[in-house]
Amino acid sequence: MSVNISVNRLIKWEDEDGMGVTERVLWVDEGGIISYTIDVWSKNALPTLRTIAELTEAIETGIAVMLDDDPTARIVAEDKISGRDKKIREQAWSIISSLVEDDDPAIYRREKRGPLAEKTAEEFKVTKKTVYFYLRRYWQRSQTKNALLPDYGKSGGRGKSKVVGEKKRGRPRKRPEIRGNGINVDEETKRIFRNAIKLYYNNRRENPLTVAYTSMLRDFYGLEIKLVNGIEVPVLKPADLIPTPEQFEYWFEKEKDVKKTTIARKGRKDYEINLRPLLRSSNAERRIGPGHFYQIDATVADVYLVSSYNRQWIIGRPVIYVLIDVFSRMIVGVYVGLEGPSWLGAMMALTNAGTDKVKFCKEYGIEISEAEWPCKYMPKIIIADRGEMLSDNSDSLVDSLDVRVRIASAYRADWKGIVERHFRTIHEKVKPFTPGYVIEDLKKRGGKDYRQDAKLTIYEFTRIILLCILHHNSHYLATYNRDEMMIEDDVEPIPIKLWHWGIVNRSGRLKYYTEDYIKLSLMPRDSARVTRKGIIFKSMVYSCGRAIREQWFDRAFKDTWQVDVSYDPRNMNSVYIRDIEEQGKYDKCHLWKGQGKYRGRTMDEINYLLDYEELLRQKSSYAGLQSEAELSAQIDAIVDEGERMSNEAGDGAESKASRVKGIRNHRQKEREQMREKEAFELGESVDTTPEIQAADGSSEQPKTANPGRMRMLRKKQEERSHG
Repeated sequence: MSVNISVNRLIKWEDEDGMGVTERVLWVDEGGIISYTIDVWSKNALPTLRTIAELTEAIETGIAVMLDDDPTARIVAEDKISGRDKKIREQAWSIISSLVEDDDPAIYRREKRGPLAEKTAEEFKVTKKTVYFYLRRYWQRSQTKNALLPDYGKSGGRGKSKVVGEKKRGRPRKRPEIRGNGINVDEETKRIFRNAIKLYYNNRRENPLTVAYTSMLRDFYGLEIKLVNGIEVPVLKPADLIPTPEQFEYWFEKEKDVKKTTIARKGRKDYEINLRPLLRSSNAERRIGPGHFYQIDATVADVYLVSSYNRQWIIGRPVIYVLIDVFSRMIVGVYVGLEGPSWLGAMMALTNAGTDKVKFCKEYGIEISEAEWPCKYMPKIIIADRGEMLSDNSDSLVDSLDVRVRIASAYRADWKGIVERHFRTIHEKVKPFTPGYVIEDLKKRGGKDYRQDAKLTIYEFTRIILLCILHHNSHYLATYNRDEMMIEDDVEPIPIKLWHWGIVNRSGRLKYYTEDYIKLSLMPRDSARVTRKGIIFKSMVYSCGRAIREQWFDRAFKDTWQVDVSYDPRNMNSVYIRDIEEQGKYDKCHLWKGQGKYRGRTMDEINYLLDYEELLRQKSSYAGLQSEAELSAQIDAIVDEGERMSNEAGDGAESKASRVKGIRNHRQKEREQMREKEAFELGESVDTTPEIQAADGSSEQPKTANPGRMRMLRKKQEERSHG
């Protein structure tokens, strides 16, 4: 059995009672000989030196097992973290970031760790115990920034504002007879606080918070205006009717958005250059190996595709995202879609980089072994274009996956040269065989419109790209510059061989996370609405076990509500409702049976279908308006004709009273006339009534009594008999 000991892997040592100790791999040396681990559950744990051979033997003999799930990992949306928790996290990270990024492996060694922690404690004016507390928490909980979030998120109804009553909350004031009891901060007061922060604090004047407070009192808590030296000044309300500076500062800290405030006061450029945590760099170039650097970029493919719904629909040119490992030139992640270039497309490629490629290729009908494409790890650093990766969403890379992002400078295109050169290779391989490929002489007079040649769907084009990638990963790289150690070991410059050699000899910074953890950390988020019909998301209807158990659809009979969902744009068969209370937990929602047209489709295809159906609806709506206009005109013409004929027939007619009084008789006559017209008669109309010879020799038809007249006569007789 092949065992790959990578950073962040959880290894559980079995014992007789089934409890055992669970350790996390913190670091692996370049040669793959030694490593450091830590007990993830011990309150006093510190890094332990273990050899790779020791760990490998324990796993192969069953003494230890590698765990797929990480119970300590925390997945939390950045916008769901309170300002206070963010402040605690950032403060802790500022204290230990240099230790865990710049001072490894020294920080793992007992003789080095003490002096380093003591120096850091002096620098940040904290205790050595505090430094150890943050280090231990970071190491034990997946080695991400979010590991430093406080644990009291559920205690005391955190994040839920208390109901404001008449009784003053908080600590009683000293000398209330002078200062009064004070006020509670209700919603109206919070609104005033927010406006004051926006007007007087979040601006380029960089006013202190005290100025914002006094300006707020002047504008919102004045009773009247008086003149002082000819100048109008406000007269404030009594002290027990205005908020205190402490209340104002408390709510400012509670709701503070550090990024928004910094940009408003110092400008976005200053924030991106000096303050944005993604731009942190620390000796990133040393000990290069697989997973240390990934490069990502996107390109628009030179080919037109058709829709999987209807191959007559041309949907345009797809966007290809590719991630390449700098050390081995191995393509580690890919995404083909209509999204981009944007963060959403980049996120899909990043997710693919950390997931099992055997399962991924099987979705596209391609069978491979894990050895052919063994990439399912997150890197240490990603070099990205300023376009898609310079996004607020990419914060989740740092906070949840501990991946640093480097933005390629406008003057340093060589940073991403590897991946950009590969796009040219892809186009060269795809062009000769793909219908609908872009031809440069399209605009020449009489030239053929290549778009009409489009024949492939996104699924089929993705299969072609995957085959190109597998070819590249096993292809000889003539321009690869091997170092002395590679030449000595006679390793061929083939990406798959360089990758395997690098795993053994240059550990790099490969990090393992479960597939669910990566997807939940990176998947795009949006809102769905719970209704009586189901959970509605982008015109699709979903349901889940939790919704049925908790009777969501029955409760939505009167009021609907929104839920936060994550989704995979490549397959909309399912969406995921996050559990806010239990981080990392989710409820999987499935498409209802009546939603078959969306099953197995990508978000791009579904959006195209919805847009197309909306276009048809608009066309039909216009045609309907034309039809309604014609119908209205025809009805008006009939009504006008009827009114004209009725008016002409009414001249000299009976009175209004007689017209109303004779409704019943008129109705009877009209009904009899309609019966004669509507009576069924089968076959040809032939008169077969026998003729009767009259006395004068002429023939005549037999006379029959009128049934209606006979009924009327009988009715008159009955009326006379009853007076």
